[in-house]
Amino acid sequence: MNAALDALDRQHMALALRLAERGLYTTQPNPRVGCVIAQGADVVGSGWHRRAGGLHAEVFALREAAGRARGATAYVTLEPCAHHGRTPPCADALIAAGVVRVVAAIEDPFPQVSGEGFARLRAAGIAVETGLLRDAAFEINRGFFSRIQRGRPWLRLKLAQSLDGRTALHNGVSQWITGAAARADVQRWRARSSAILTAAGTACADNPRLSVRLDDAADFAPPLRIVLDARLDALAPGCHLLDGTLPTLVVHGDTVPPPPAQAGIEYLAQPLQQGRIDLPPLLQELGRRGIAELQVEAGPGLGGALFAAGLVDELLLYIAPLLLGDAALPLLQLPTLSDMAGRWPLRVVEQRQLGDDWRLLLRQASAV
Repeated sequence: MNAALDALDRQHMALALRLAERGLYTTQPNPRVGCVIAQGADVVGSGWHRRAGGLHAEVFALREAAGRARGATAYVTLEPCAHHGRTPPCADALIAAGVVRVVAAIEDPFPQVSGEGFARLRAAGIAVETGLLRDAAFEINRGFFSRIQRGRPWLRLKLAQSLDGRTALHNGVSQWITGAAARADVQRWRARSSAILTAAGTACADNPRLSVRLDDAADFAPPLRIVLDARLDALAPGCHLLDGTLPTLVVHGDTVPPPPAQAGIEYLAQPLQQGRIDLPPLLQELGRRGIAELQVEAGPGLGGALFAAGLVDELLLYIAPLLLGDAALPLLQLPTLSDMAGRWPLRVVEQRQLGDDWRLLLRQASAV
């Protein structure tokens, strides 16, 4: 490939990815997608998918380009759709606009699209190239790919700890381990999530709202609140999670009858495993409900159970420069290891300082 053309392609695709990120808080359960229409070095149209049910990125870009789309190249971060959903096929729109080349970062895993969008474009005589900045395009839509390919959400476990690996005092008090900058950062991770999950024990101890509070005017779709209460006996009447202000899903054992209907509250019966909610079937159910990114904010019991079961895809770990002592609660409750061969190696994906605290994004060393 011509080096100058390759550099230009990367420049336009990088812009398309930045556009896709503008839908980070608003598109679920749909993927975040950006599109750039270019005539050589000149960008004649651009757009991004803004909200589920709304116009797709390609349509916004084509509208801006108008007649200048004819003979142009379209750069799109995800394969153009080829089916009639809530909007018409984007592949057909690109064909009708007269683009001669489509550069896509990654194939859409959705069964009604997967490869069909590319096939339709090629059948119309349009040159199609794929794989440019693929890893970046996959990263921005890990939740979408997880939901489609694995049938369950991408699970992010958020934790905050002291330097000695403690998350709360022996009496359960944990407010606040980290400083204001770290707590504000958590809000942005919440905003990009489809749902936030906790356990009834944490809800009773901390009485969280699990809402999103951003310090700017950024638009976001409020994530679903999910709380696990196997016997429906832990959530107190004054619990914020039962206030009906945000959509909330209370998950309980299938042997326990749900209470009368409440505004804003849905009760979901799930099978139990040793008296606790069976987690793998629950994640599959959440995937069927369109949950793509699931953020878990819970204590060491639920966090450890998810981690030991291999259900945690990444750890969002905040570390504060303070000590809480041996009697304080641990980070995770995990099985006792008899030798080092059983340890859980993690890979640091990202690290950042936030005020006096540090944020680490970690994944298991074997994960892609």
